[in-house]
Amino acid sequence: MNGQPTPDVIDRIRDIPLYRTAIERGHFPILEKPEIARGFPDNWMTPRLAAALATGEAEFVLSTGTNHARMQIIRPPYFLLNSYYRLWSEHPDIAATWAEGCPRVSLTTVLATEHVARVNARKRGEEPSGTPSPADRRLDERTFYLNLTLDPGHWQRADVERMLTEIRDAARAHPGGRYHLDCSSSHLAHLVRKAVAWGLWEHLPRPASIVHAYEHTPANVARYLREHFDCPIVDLFGSTELGYLYSSDRGGGYRPHLEDMSVELVPVAPGSTIHSLIVTSVRNPYMPLVRYRSGDCVRTADSGTDPARITRFCGREKELLPTPRGPVAQGDLDDAVSAVTPRVFLHRLHLGDGHEDGAVLRCTTFDGAPLRAAETDALAHAVRELTGRRCRVEHHAQLPIGPSGKYPWLAAPPSSPATPTANATVAPAPPSGPAAGTTHGGPR
Repeated sequence: MNGQPTPDVIDRIRDIPLYRTAIERGHFPILEKPEIARGFPDNWMTPRLAAALATGEAEFVLSTGTNHARMQIIRPPYFLLNSYYRLWSEHPDIAATWAEGCPRVSLTTVLATEHVARVNARKRGEEPSGTPSPADRRLDERTFYLNLTLDPGHWQRADVERMLTEIRDAARAHPGGRYHLDCSSSHLAHLVRKAVAWGLWEHLPRPASIVHAYEHTPANVARYLREHFDCPIVDLFGSTELGYLYSSDRGGGYRPHLEDMSVELVPVAPGSTIHSLIVTSVRNPYMPLVRYRSGDCVRTADSGTDPARITRFCGREKELLPTPRGPVAQGDLDDAVSAVTPRVFLHRLHLGDGHEDGAVLRCTTFDGAPLRAAETDALAHAVRELTGRRCRVEHHAQLPIGPSGKYPWLAAPPSSPATPTANATVAPAPPSGPAAGTTHGGPR
């Protein structure tokens, strides 16, 4: 597959300045994020887009980011939410909770909560101020947001009690007492841990279905959630600019949701079995993306390039760790850690350790107790086998979250070639039109 767009896709992008040269040459190279930002928004401007911006049918937003720069994009209002609702309503494992009208309670980054509050304030012609009220945290009739703290590790008992009360209120409002829980997996794991530790677990109504998205879900966290919740749990993959592309099923595989899209895979390096996800999508009519490098990495069942055989979304391309044996992704370290022990909750690999080839694996555990000596030794060995680096393992009571409200997996000295690098140039805000803001959801 050469990934070149079909004639109907070309017809839909013909007026967009960004694609003019590719159309004239008859060849579309892979579209990198800096090219999207260069000359933004004029490189995307068409009469149709200008009219949509003037009427509010299109808006400027920023993509989410963990260790990479955020990118300004243009999309219809509630583009990602509508993509989520469509998938929820059609997924065989959780469609029943959509059909029942279950409310959607969202437990994810505080940036998402703040975005919803900002949108609601602007509807009133105001600017947000102070702690968002429950009404300010309601996105629509079906969805509201819980989190008010950047780092869920800092939640106090009062924070957890408030969230549990708001969840109970949502469940009581449904005729069947049911609700759908949307979350970042790490945020939900923090809530479960604290509720159990503080004797509040019985005060958490069990959700009828769970979706986790927004960031990579470690295998141990997924296992921990399955142990505590007896309901369908679905992992979503997508992004602010693309919407949702894949969802997990009860058999452990991934179901594609590629309406108005096509996908190709390209090895991240010669001989590597990690592949870059390259997407052509006209789902967003105001910013169609042709052969767009999303920045996400995947693995397939046979290590080949068939998108139908994707088995794992394993991290971000700009956060790959170079090693003598080839690039290592976040999912690779996750696999190595979870194969040693299910007790590790959060982990982060710090490079350096005073030696060029050294590393420190900092870990927290679900029960808060330090790792046993045998576990520590096995983890150090697993990291060395994976990365070629000598490794020391440290237990921590908690690991700090990143400024995006997500957990980075890798920390490198600023001068290190393995330092995660920006994968986008943030476009300046346009001189007029809707102000950019954080999105209300996008897995990274």
